[in-house]
Amino acid sequence: MSLLKKQPTLAVLVGNRGFFPAHLCETGRTVILKVLEEEGIKAIALSPEDTLYGSVENLSDAHKCADLFRQHRDEIDGILVTLPNFGDEKAIANTLRMAGLDVPVLVQAFPDEPDKMGLSHRRDSFCGKMSACNNLKQYGITYSLTSLHTVDPTSESFRQDLRRFMATCRVTRGLRRARMGIIGARPQAFNTVRFSEKLLERNGISIETLDLSEVFGAIARMTDDQPQVKAKLESIQDYIPTQGIPADSLLKMAKFGVVVDDWMARNELVASAVQCWDSMEKYYGIVPCTLMSMMSNNLMPSACETDIAGVIAMYGLTLASGKASAIVDWNINYGDDPDKGVIFHCSNLPKDVFMEQSLISTDIPVMDFQDIIAGTVGKDNTYGTVVGRVKAEPFTYLRVSTDDFSGRMLAYVGEGELTNDPLTTFGGRGVVWVPNFQDLLYFVCEYGFEHHVSINLSLTAPALYEAMSKYLGWEVYYHEPGRAKRTFADKMAGFLRA
Repeated sequence: MSLLKKQPTLAVLVGNRGFFPAHLCETGRTVILKVLEEEGIKAIALSPEDTLYGSVENLSDAHKCADLFRQHRDEIDGILVTLPNFGDEKAIANTLRMAGLDVPVLVQAFPDEPDKMGLSHRRDSFCGKMSACNNLKQYGITYSLTSLHTVDPTSESFRQDLRRFMATCRVTRGLRRARMGIIGARPQAFNTVRFSEKLLERNGISIETLDLSEVFGAIARMTDDQPQVKAKLESIQDYIPTQGIPADSLLKMAKFGVVVDDWMARNELVASAVQCWDSMEKYYGIVPCTLMSMMSNNLMPSACETDIAGVIAMYGLTLASGKASAIVDWNINYGDDPDKGVIFHCSNLPKDVFMEQSLISTDIPVMDFQDIIAGTVGKDNTYGTVVGRVKAEPFTYLRVSTDDFSGRMLAYVGEGELTNDPLTTFGGRGVVWVPNFQDLLYFVCEYGFEHHVSINLSLTAPALYEAMSKYLGWEVYYHEPGRAKRTFADKMAGFLRA
């Protein structure tokens, strides 16, 4: 089952401490479980029949809770530690150590109320959270925190924390066990997209390869009237307007799509990167952009120019948001505004990122030919791009890279806005506004990152940053407004220049 289709599941640990009001654990557990249910999250938690109010107060409780969590290891995406009262910090840490789940952990503490400060209702969760975190740090257990030190679980603040945490859980789980495919060899001119396959494997990301000769060989054995070919052709024509596209080109796309779909299904792949030029145009007579666009739109990202590191970023963004991701170039400046620029690709952008309505007809996505390469191989061999203008919405950008010299995974992430500023050009395009954009561009060049960047029409940078830096152990620069230079000059230089 796709991770994005799986019901999210949290293990819930209700902390308790004997000399604080235990009845608060009863009501607190009820409230937490109700909130999780409302958010569509399955909870794995001790029952009141297992321990006092289903809470964890001592070593015996910790053993019971850890046993329960281990029984559901394959289901659990993360752990929520909730403190209706002070909580027993050792019991909490012992539970997580004995469970050994190695998943993200969120620590939440209930707030006290000024008119309920007597012994029968005083929580002291404010202080207990510090003790719990202190012990987790001693035990070497990585954890996340809510935005507010104490927070009512029914509040919008906590619900936002919870949604962000679940995004962190999906990214962590998804990238630890991703299987991705490369179709074709790296284009000769694109040294930029080199990557370390061994380093990816060490980080849980497996790469399968498929040579274009195998694809073309399989296509040669197909007939035009095969049911799979007819179905794929119909899906292409339903996906995007194809007026003016030769029927032969559409048929070639359909056959290419059938082979790729079958290969990805057999190998259980979640994403792909394709050699999109120029051997495919020379020897097969299409560009694969529409097929890649369709895969990305179906939340199975596909990157051009065999950019595997780029598609890892696309997949991370999709895991965080549940929405389609695209890969683009940081392409050109936008006039003399230092915080604006143009993003562009030929393009294979997913349909969902494009404008659906516009006064300018060329903003609406259609199938076209690849303008840039047509001058070399001929227009008739380059049909299959998806062109239009990207929606004017907030977005998150992410770039992942492998550094062979330090043996580490690198990334940068941030947020910005796609604007409605005038733009007349070809391909898939848009104008972006990024706070302190020049600082980001300096960073990209100073540390040798690629010109490709993955984007998603969502605001998910905090979840991605936490997943990659805290739980995956990657070196990540977060280009955060107001603190844009806070880490990269010191943190990144330490190993990139080693």
